[in-house]
Amino acid sequence: MSPAAGRRLPLVVVAGRPNVGKSTLVNRIVGRRAAVVEERPGVTRDRKELDAEWTGRAFTVVDTGGWLASDDALDAQVSAQAERAIAQADLVLLVVDATVGPTEDDVAVARVLKRSGRPVRVVANKVDSSQREPDAWAALSLGLGDPWPVSALHGRGTGDLLDDVVAALPDPDEPEAAPEPDGGPAPAGASDGGTVSAGASERGATEPGAPGDGVPRVALVGRPNVGKSTLFNRLVGDERSITHDAPGTTRDAVDTVVETPEGTVCFVDTAGMRRRSKTERGTEYFSVLRALDALDRADIALLVVDATVGVTHQDQRLAERIGAAGCPVVVVLNKWELIATEDRTGILADIGDRLAFLGDAPVLKISALTGLGVHHILPAVAAAEEAYHTRIPTGQLNRALTSLQVAHPPRGARIQYGVQGAADPPTFTLFTNGRLEPTYLRYVERQLRERFDLGATPIKLRVRTKGAHGSGGRRT
Repeated sequence: MSPAAGRRLPLVVVAGRPNVGKSTLVNRIVGRRAAVVEERPGVTRDRKELDAEWTGRAFTVVDTGGWLASDDALDAQVSAQAERAIAQADLVLLVVDATVGPTEDDVAVARVLKRSGRPVRVVANKVDSSQREPDAWAALSLGLGDPWPVSALHGRGTGDLLDDVVAALPDPDEPEAAPEPDGGPAPAGASDGGTVSAGASERGATEPGAPGDGVPRVALVGRPNVGKSTLFNRLVGDERSITHDAPGTTRDAVDTVVETPEGTVCFVDTAGMRRRSKTERGTEYFSVLRALDALDRADIALLVVDATVGVTHQDQRLAERIGAAGCPVVVVLNKWELIATEDRTGILADIGDRLAFLGDAPVLKISALTGLGVHHILPAVAAAEEAYHTRIPTGQLNRALTSLQVAHPPRGARIQYGVQGAADPPTFTLFTNGRLEPTYLRYVERQLRERFDLGATPIKLRVRTKGAHGSGGRRT
């Protein structure tokens, strides 16, 4: 993680009612399109934490969903997520739409902020020209100080706003205070055997686990409504992602770094991925792009499957996509508690048939809702990560190649020697005196997997034939 151990970056929370431009402002602050933006309310739902920097001061900015005083269950969860972020903030940016003026919902959010006791800056957004600046002063009625007129879309006024933001932030060298109880769920370790330590961290929402920082990224992928966000919340020990019965609740990739008994892990909750014909445009299209990007950057994938439905064609397509990304996969059968005992053997056999191309990928039977079996996930992830980084000494590799050829000689050619050229995943180059049949390469792969305990990690085999100008190979 970017902050030093025991310390954290100052937290700036961007809050307000829906469709006032919060995500656009967040993207402007971090300097890239990190949050999904669309010109309709309700696009952002989960808290999304991102690293930002201005004039040499680093801080974390949090994009929140639109706050609404509503009886709708999903709206209530979005508002609760925003309030949880506000409770942890060092500074809150209350965004209002200057072209509309303060509404009843803006006044309601202002009341929440006053009760929180957190420092607040009112941001009057959509002030795209000097002619619009007088409209911003209507936000004085919120009772939270002078508004800052900005245009998040065009960048107008955002530099002055950020100068004020970093001046108001606490000293970055202050140690992080112990988090206060906020009524959230108990850590997953309380119910499933110690999944997450009490010091779980929520900082560094986009870049943790990037190559080179030593933190493995574990992406939760699957179809909509299979329980990814419920599992994510249980793994990180907090309600970071909103859960609801409606498919497509998660819109963006939400990353959280946690300290676990197996070491530091970055879990990534992703949007449910449907067929391309269902996601041709709009919010869901960008959500799927974010999910695919998270998968491409992942070290390990948890393929979450609804056990009550079984493996669908879309699950198979997602498994193929994971294979193309080149990362190990752990299959997670969620909602296992709903399966009748007499049906379980048949379901497992069907899954084995439909996902046979994943090889020896572990299949875990869990209930994200109750915590059943969740404690098996971290050990499976740790084993997959260890295998993914495996390096085999050349001497051991060549003794294994000699032994497996004695046990089952190839036809018309021999493997003269081999070397491991790379890890992540293990990549082997086989030097031969002729062409090896694909079936024999599969045999070599199985033997290497068994002899060196490589589990379900992907393996790349490259073949170089003596006297050939090019090289043939296969990736498994």
